[in-house]
Amino acid sequence: MTPSQPSPSPEKKVTPEQCKHPRVQIVSRNEDSEYVECKECGDVFESSELKDMAIEEKKEPEEK
Repeated sequence: MTPSQPSPSPEKKVTPEQCKHPRVQIVSRNEDSEYVECKECGDVFESSELKDMAIEEKKEPEEK
């Protein structure tokens, strides 16, 4: 028998699509890229994507 580990909560506070990823931690790094995990929603992505998200967020919405 393996010792029981606490399972992650089945429901996250927010979905990755809604989350602005305010708190992240590095989970993997190699010579070309670095991957981070959001502490809020659990999404894992390349750190360069986080920079792109921040740039998009600062842009004014286009009027149609």
